[in-house]
Amino acid sequence: MAVAGEIGTEGIVARRVGIVVSTYNANITTRLEEGAIKTLMEGGFAPHELIVTKVPGAWELPLAAKRLLRDEAIRGVVCLGAVIRGETTHDQHINRAVSTALMQLMLEHGRPVGFGLLTCNNLEQALHRAGGNVGNKGSETAQAVLQMLAD
Repeated sequence: MAVAGEIGTEGIVARRVGIVVSTYNANITTRLEEGAIKTLMEGGFAPHELIVTKVPGAWELPLAAKRLLRDEAIRGVVCLGAVIRGETTHDQHINRAVSTALMQLMLEHGRPVGFGLLTCNNLEQALHRAGGNVGNKGSETAQAVLQMLAD
């Protein structure tokens, strides 16, 4: 089994990072995805080493991450989404379930799973966290995965 940065028996460098992106609230998640890709490339990953998977919403992030983690060449996964509070408590149930599932995946697989799920009260807060005045949480999540891979 090849690990990050090692050359496998086929002579191919076996290291990739998965990026799972929710398409719900795409005006936000596209910015998170761009920030994550830029950060991972600045961290030494080539475009062909980044495996981007799109899912309909935040609820589907854990299943897509689990599928990526089945591949031993995937050294870590960056999960990105945006849940914005509505008129009900639906957002709280989604956020809690997704965060718990992603943590469980990280512990089960022993590889970093970055939590880049915005849990905002309104669209303005989400925009600020997707490249606005609070930074880009997609970039920050990718940076956390890079740091875990380096340790």
